[in-house]
Amino acid sequence: MMIENRDGQGVCYLTFSKWSEWQDQVRHGFSTRIGGVSSGIYESMNLSYSRGDDDQCVTENLKRMTAALNVSAEKIVCMSQEHTANVIEVTGKDCLQGEKEPRIKGFDGMITNEPSIVLMTFHADCTPLFFYDTKNHAIGLTHSGWRGTAKKIGAVTVKMMQERYGTRPEDVMAGIGPSICKACYEVSEDVIKEFAKSFSKEEMEQIITAHENQDGKYQLDLWKANELILLEAGVKPEHLDVTDLCTCCKPDFLFSHRASNGKRGSLAAFLSLL
Repeated sequence: MMIENRDGQGVCYLTFSKWSEWQDQVRHGFSTRIGGVSSGIYESMNLSYSRGDDDQCVTENLKRMTAALNVSAEKIVCMSQEHTANVIEVTGKDCLQGEKEPRIKGFDGMITNEPSIVLMTFHADCTPLFFYDTKNHAIGLTHSGWRGTAKKIGAVTVKMMQERYGTRPEDVMAGIGPSICKACYEVSEDVIKEFAKSFSKEEMEQIITAHENQDGKYQLDLWKANELILLEAGVKPEHLDVTDLCTCCKPDFLFSHRASNGKRGSLAAFLSLL
């Protein structure tokens, strides 16, 4: 379950209810469209410089969002996000420090154990995955669209945290953030074939439903797919928080690529160690 938060400036962002007990050790949040200065299709909290919005508006939006989360905009680390299953360890040298272009190319997941670094991923239907190792004080943040989910990038992230930081999956708090829901997410046969390569028949029955009226069309449940991935990776059910907010169902509250036919701004997920 997610909690809606608003700061004194009207910035609205979402947090996981199960993560509340760790708020003195880690900051996290997922933006909404509320509280920024952008207009038109970007109204109002667009956080990406690559969508065609005015750069000054994006800079102000980032300033407002990071202030609401009480993290530093100068410490943001982000990626170009290319729908891979690649995860990278990042350090202070990867921080944007005011730059607009992501320094990291070819990756869709990041991990770190350095305090104050702000991991940031962009979203507008694809699933954000949050990870916090409560024992070894390390974090991970992942962009998981259908390609990344089919390749189980969530499990890749957990495994890399194990290798780098000695993370035990049973110590990980995880969150599956707002993205497109099963009812809104129609996909074709080629997508189903990719999932069949890495999911069992029983799992496929849980995440995919054949379209009632069109042959070769299916409804895909990214939330359930990522839940199965993280549980299989060793995350405890009681340590996993799963959203019930669909980006496509709430286009006035959250940006959705599908609902807007691609004419939209970008939401962002944030995660930082204190």
